[in-house]
Amino acid sequence: MLDEVKAGFPVFTRSFGTGPQPAVLLHCALAHSGAWTPLAARLSDDLSMIAPDMPSHGRSAAWDHRSDLHDQVTAIARECLGAGGHVIGHSFGATVALRLAMETPEAVRSLTLIEPVFFAAARESDPDVFQAYHETSRAFGAALVETDWVSAAAAFFTVWGDGRPWDALSEKEQTAFCTKMPFIAETEPCLFEDDKSLLEPGRLERITCQTRLIRGSKTEPVIEAIHRTLERRIPNAVDVIVDGAGHMVPITHPDQVARIIAEIISG
Repeated sequence: MLDEVKAGFPVFTRSFGTGPQPAVLLHCALAHSGAWTPLAARLSDDLSMIAPDMPSHGRSAAWDHRSDLHDQVTAIARECLGAGGHVIGHSFGATVALRLAMETPEAVRSLTLIEPVFFAAARESDPDVFQAYHETSRAFGAALVETDWVSAAAAFFTVWGDGRPWDALSEKEQTAFCTKMPFIAETEPCLFEDDKSLLEPGRLERITCQTRLIRGSKTEPVIEAIHRTLERRIPNAVDVIVDGAGHMVPITHPDQVARIIAEIISG
């Protein structure tokens, strides 16, 4: 649905499935709602799903810096969730899903966090891994500060992309990713510095629904450290590893991810 206004922002949403239970799907940065198609097809008998395009992604309006970005995306997701349902998020979208479950626990029936890039959580469980990731990301961070969007996009995609080298992307793909780097820059305070105080004592512990943390066996070490913190602090969280997968596990391994989700939503 084009030009629907969610939390005051023009948003494109995509619907999947005809199942009896509602769900919200929150995509990763640099992607769009269509990335959920393979996974959603496997859940279509169980769930009726809505997936918004985030600002500057897919067919939603370009981000206009009207407010704090994480606040805006969370508000959009909250409106999509409505009276309640299952919440499934990947990467940046998983950090939004996490916040939804913390702030409106009564509305979230189950929570699936697929490789949430909440880097501040890694510091809590493994400071060395957090620092190592911080060091390897130094060039990316410098490129963001200098608004060198090409260098930033290349560095970001190398770590968090689909496995292809940057030079293998088409000019159109490279340009699209470069235009999203200002969006990525605005996620840094929340993801690295926890400026939303999501790690404040007692906040993660408020999540009472069944929670699955899904990661690939070949992902970045920082993701494992993030998952360890979340599994320890969220009462009903279980960490699940998909063998042979990397960061893009919901796209590359939809059968395995769908089975994990089907188990949690039927519980």
